[in-house]
Amino acid sequence: MTPAELSRTVLRAVRRAVDEEALRAPVPARVRVERTRPGGSGDYACAVALQLAGAAARPAREVAEILRDRVAGAPGIGRVEVTGPGFLNFTLDASADARVRDALVHDVLARGARYGHGDALAGDILQLSHAREVRAAVTAHALRTIARTQGALVSTGCDGSPDPDWARLGVDIDATGKPAASPTVVRPLRAGAAASELLERLGPDAVRWGLLRPAGHDRAPLGDELLVQSAGNPLFLVRYAHSRARALTRGAALLGFDGSYDEDVDAPALLRALADYPEALAAAARHRAPDRLARHLEDVAHAFFDFQDSASPLPVGDEKPSAAHRSRLAVAEAAGTVLAGGLSLLGISAPEHL
Repeated sequence: MTPAELSRTVLRAVRRAVDEEALRAPVPARVRVERTRPGGSGDYACAVALQLAGAAARPAREVAEILRDRVAGAPGIGRVEVTGPGFLNFTLDASADARVRDALVHDVLARGARYGHGDALAGDILQLSHAREVRAAVTAHALRTIARTQGALVSTGCDGSPDPDWARLGVDIDATGKPAASPTVVRPLRAGAAASELLERLGPDAVRWGLLRPAGHDRAPLGDELLVQSAGNPLFLVRYAHSRARALTRGAALLGFDGSYDEDVDAPALLRALADYPEALAAAARHRAPDRLARHLEDVAHAFFDFQDSASPLPVGDEKPSAAHRSRLAVAEAAGTVLAGGLSLLGISAPEHL
């Protein structure tokens, strides 16, 4: 069960409780679940009972117990616990893990660049406004792209005439001058340099990563470290992971086989990172924080290299291609798909060769 599927399961439990008049509260549009934090219980946690308690005029723990009874036994869920003041904690059904992993890999490969797109902001209308400054412009442009993947209608505006060099960074805007309505103002810390100077030193991909990877309230490091070709440079790490995934596909084609997830693969960290990508993308849209997407791509890249080092997707030595190799290759291809899609949303290229 993916986080998105678990969220829908909990939301159905809320609707059922309201329909049965076990709860008297408005049904939320969405229910958020997240990975259990260190020291917590289970695989995922949800605070929806605390959100409903006030409207329901009941203690949050009591609300959580009502929902627990309606979630317990759902396909893919092994155990549901109520902890603390009213948190729901979910342990997934281990017997369903293989089916879940199979569905996950097939879903990523089938949806391609649209994997992770959803309706978390469906119906929302966002008007983003930014100053005539390069980091604000790049951030607003990335937010527009990311929010649209979640169903939002988004436009961007600049309170002055756009810098012509922004186009070289892939930035366009929908309007200039004072916005007609109250906008959401994008105010990251300034880059401290003009687009032309940054482009001359770093090129468009490194500039965009350098501006988007730090949280908006943090200074953006824009030195030569963005050009270093080593694992210590997160931009290189993410793009190299993508190029390695593509190289594995090319190598498999030369050996006469392709990726097909037919056999369970021991890659928990990578599969978890792929499963969590839709929620990371939705969180980046909700919180107006493209850095969340960038950081998740780093997680995928690290997990990909750990996976590749532990079990090669390609035959080694005298090995012949097997079902295990085909399944590992499918996982590697899914990782490459997620990395390419995420980089594209940040406006950064994903080269096949690096």
